[in-house]
Amino acid sequence: MSKPEITYDPSAAAHMALACLDLTDLNDDSTEEAVLDLCDRAMTAHGPAAAVCIWPRFVAAARKKLGPLSPVRIATVVNFPSGALASDTVVGETVTAIAHGADEIDVVIPYEALKGGDKGAVRDLLTVVRASTPPPARLKVILETGELNDTTLIREASDLALAARADFIKTSTGKVKVNATLEAAEIMLTAIREAGSSAGLKPAGGIRTVADAAAYFALCEKVMGRGWVSPRNFRFGASGLLGDILATLNGIAPAKSGADY
Repeated sequence: MSKPEITYDPSAAAHMALACLDLTDLNDDSTEEAVLDLCDRAMTAHGPAAAVCIWPRFVAAARKKLGPLSPVRIATVVNFPSGALASDTVVGETVTAIAHGADEIDVVIPYEALKGGDKGAVRDLLTVVRASTPPPARLKVILETGELNDTTLIREASDLALAARADFIKTSTGKVKVNATLEAAEIMLTAIREAGSSAGLKPAGGIRTVADAAAYFALCEKVMGRGWVSPRNFRFGASGLLGDILATLNGIAPAKSGADY
């Protein structure tokens, strides 16, 4: 079956995608210089990205670069990417990152444990990380949906994260073969809606074009209703999306969608 055509205004979609973008550099060989450049690129002529998402070791440098009043938030990752670190190690990563200036913590659940039927491992980790992420810091919970690879497990992971008071549920680390998909996002959005939660959604990995972004916006409208999408409750985790956003806003023909359907 062919993909349905999605009708959208490229400029409007590009503006919203920029406002909802967590501009990401989680390359294994990332450097402080690359992160400082990322901070510069997050402040565009068309407005700021929502956040930069970087390794914990670069948080202090990014905070110094952006300053205390920047509209660009600093997100970092813990228990990343394996989801298999000891809880006290993950708590230490979290506390240190916040002390160094992180605004948002993206934590990977122990997804291999969940695949083995151990929901308690997920609950226990999220309980201690949530307690270590006091407001105004926000907690995004990475489910690694491509590795769960099962609709029931994706829904279970979503429900566990929402029960732990996640501020966002996030599809993926971007480090595995299958990352964000519209199918996984729909399961996660449905879980948010049915829980009556104020949590947001963060698709991450493989989202490269404004057309990809528009497909996720259309899905959110279908499941959550018109007007639900905003930087407060929707983010993209992406490294390559900014280029197509800026090309679109600068009047260059947008690229074709590469989203996984």
